Amino acid sequence: MTRRKVTIVGAGNVGASTAQRIADRGLADVVLVDIVPGVPQGKALDLAESGPVEGFDNRVSGSNDYRESANSDVVVITAGIPRKPGMSRDDLLRTNHDIVKGVTDQVVKYSPNSILIVVSNPLDPMAQTALRASKFPRHRVIGMAGVLDSARFRAFIALELNVSVDNVHAFVLGGHGDTMVPLPRYSTVAGIPITELMPTETIDRLAQRARDGGAEIVKLLNTSAWFAPSASIVEMVDAILNDRKKILPCSAFLEGEYGISNQYVGVPVKLGGKGIEQVIEISLTADERVALHRSAAAVKELTDLLGV
Repeated sequence: MTRRKVTIVGAGNVGASTAQRIADRGLADVVLVDIVPGVPQGKALDLAESGPVEGFDNRVSGSNDYRESANSDVVVITAGIPRKPGMSRDDLLRTNHDIVKGVTDQVVKYSPNSILIVVSNPLDPMAQTALRASKFPRHRVIGMAGVLDSARFRAFIALELNVSVDNVHAFVLGGHGDTMVPLPRYSTVAGIPITELMPTETIDRLAQRARDGGAEIVKLLNTSAWFAPSASIVEMVDAILNDRKKILPCSAFLEGEYGISNQYVGVPVKLGGKGIEQVIEISLTADERVALHRSAAAVKELTDLLGV
């Protein structure tokens, strides 16, 4: 049996936490790639030495170049500068565009059949940058945002109602940023819509906290989050490697779905062994559709600036 392989580009907090979760769950061999000498090698060695305690036999290695990443099944791109207090995701635009383009060129060279999961911010334009640079079909370049945004919304709903997070399902659509669109009608607790369990004012407050979820953590830590983002990445990696056909909210390149064309935006998709196997079109109210299109327009402003 061929061993599965996941490369993570960027060995910072998000990348290293993702590597740990993949190894702990025995999902695949892991290669950490980073430009800083010693950092990916040291973190990979430290992680490998936890294998005897955690009980995983997956190989974990680190490198400053991409040769070791060759023939990866999935490549996770976390590389880029993180947000600092007062910075928006959009402030990162040009610097991270150049980083993501350079990374993607190397990834394609060594792993031409891989599926890319883009995590670098601002998320949707960076996914589009990777799509253009890779020339991969759209189903093999996916942005990680909706899983994280929905997880935050679910956590806040569970806290508010004092129920298990296992009972809570939530959908957040749109761009990964201030214009994201939580959908209370499709958010449920044990199948009961949250609109039946909480007043509108409470739902609006929780939805806004989900929108501000990343900024709230940046303000507290002076850097970006990593525990919830890495968990969200691994849910996507697991769905792909194990061909789970999971319905997850992801940033996908739309070609007419929801009336949006030629750009990335967060929508529910079926995620399996081929990557995005279907974009799920759910019915939206007039207000929800307006909010989604407003979010898509905000993303388009950034992709137009970059010329991608």
